[in-house]
Parts: sequence; C-alpha cells; structure tokens
Amino acid sequence: MEDARRMGFLGPGEVLSHLRHAEGIASLVEEAIGSDSGPTELCDLGAGGGVPGLVMLCLWPEARGALVEASHRRCEALREAVELLGLGGRVRVMEGRAELLARDSDMREHFPVVVARSFARPPVTAEVAAGFVAVGGFLVVSEPADTVLSERWPVERLADLGFGAARLARVAGATAAVMRKSNAVGDRWPRRVGVPAKRPLW
Repeated sequence: MEDARRMGFLGPGEVLSHLRHAEGIASLVEEAIGSDSGPTELCDLGAGGGVPGLVMLCLWPEARGALVEASHRRCEALREAVELLGLGGRVRVMEGRAELLARDSDMREHFPVVVARSFARPPVTAEVAAGFVAVGGFLVVSEPADTVLSERWPVERLADLGFGAARLARVAGATAAVMRKSNAVGDRWPRRVGVPAKRPLW
C-alpha cells in the first residue's frame, strides 16, 4: 500500500487509515453474507491501489478474486502486488473497461460479492456492477458517512438493475451502501463504454 501511495494510486491520508477502511468494508461484507470467513469469490471494481480488494483477499485465504481496473499502470502494479503477497493462484487482475468485462461469459452475473470504492457515481456503479453481481449476491459500495440513501440510491432505479433497496451499514472506519441482487439483469445493462457516465440513469 505504501508503494501504491507513492505511485498516486491511493488517495490522501495515512496508509493505515486506508487499511482500516478496507477492513471495515470486509466486516460489512461478512455481515451481509452471514459468514466471518468471507465469500467464496469477490470482484473489486476499479481496484486501483488494491483497496479494498487485496486487503480482503488477504483476510479471507479461501476466497478467490477478480480485480477490475482500466489503467494499465495500475494493473501492472496490482499484478506485482498479487505476486508479492502470494495470491497469484486465486486472484485475477482484469485489465479493461468494466462495461466490457461485465459482458465476459466468465464474469457475467458471476460474483456473490462485488465491492467498489471511489469507482464512480452511484448510478454508474450500480449499472456496471449489475453485470457482475450474481443473483442473490451483494453489491457493497463505500459511502460518505452522511449519505442520504434515497438521493444516492433510489429504490425504483435500483430495481431496474435487479437490485433490492440499499441499506446503509457502518462499522468503525467505514460506511457502505449494501444492496442485494434479487433478479437477473437484462442484456441491455451495462450500456456501451462511456454511456453510463455520460447519460446516468439518475
């Protein structure tokens, strides 16, 4: 994480605060799925410097993971980190636009847990994540502590993407919007590269 920070892949603040935040998100995932050993598999959208995805995969030694990232430089750093941490056998670094990767047959509605931290605004995150989260799985998105769910995650629009209502979950050091995927999403979602951000659903 210190290396990621030096390369500009982590935001401001002490590295320890980023680590604690990732651990907090991991706790909220465990709460959502009802297991303190984590999910069998997870996907981190916009993995960047490896937070929270790499931290979670270190915490859950049985879990497999996919780190989705569009930046080549960040993917190279993530691959090095995966090898350094000895995670190569169970972690894939997926380089490319998430809108396209969400249509890959190996990733389409495949993951029981998808996490996102600073990936995009809520409508973009929800639309893209809908292509990755398995029916019955969870999307867990890091949120500001003062989040107003009805404004950022409207129930009606989430339903269009197969998600149930979002709930706000908190532990020390982390706040997240948590939503369960109740229905499969149509082939329309996500839309082609760039469109979710240019024409957000809300």
